[in-house]
This record gives sequence, C-alpha cells and structure tokens, in this order.
Amino acid sequence: MRYQIRVRGRLGRTMRSAFPALDARAHGGDTVLTGTLADQSALYGVLARVEALGLELLEVHRLTNGDRGESPGEVTPPHPGAEDAGAS
Repeated sequence: MRYQIRVRGRLGRTMRSAFPALDARAHGGDTVLTGTLADQSALYGVLARVEALGLELLEVHRLTNGDRGESPGEVTPPHPGAEDAGAS
C-alpha cells in the first residue's frame, strides 16, 4: 500500500534519512513522507520511528492505486492538537 504521512516542521537531511523508503517533500511548514510500505507492520514501524524522533504526526493517508500523492484515498482525522499547537 502507498501511504502519505505528514509531520510538523521541515525535516533536514539527517531526519529524512531515518525514512529511506519514503520520499520527503516540504509542504508549507510541514514535511510529507510518501511511499509504498509492504504491510501494516511496516506502517507501524514508520509511525514508531516518527514518535521515537519526537516528531509531531499530523496526518496519515492511505493512497489509492492511481493516486500519486496529490490527494488522499483514505484519511485519518487530524491529530486533536494539530490546529491548536501554534496558539498560545
């Protein structure tokens, strides 16, 4: 399955290297990681790495077969604090 994973902030080269199977691109102030993962276990591994690196997970999209990453197939709801994270 192809996935698109959005994290808060722009990841530098070192952080992007933690996700060798995924293409990383900046989108506004965030980073979008896109790529094919073998199974659900591989997805959980990527999500565990996001957490271990202290990154803020914003969204996870499962992309449809013809989707190249421009629009989501199935969408998880945004993280509950994603909208309020910048407000103080």
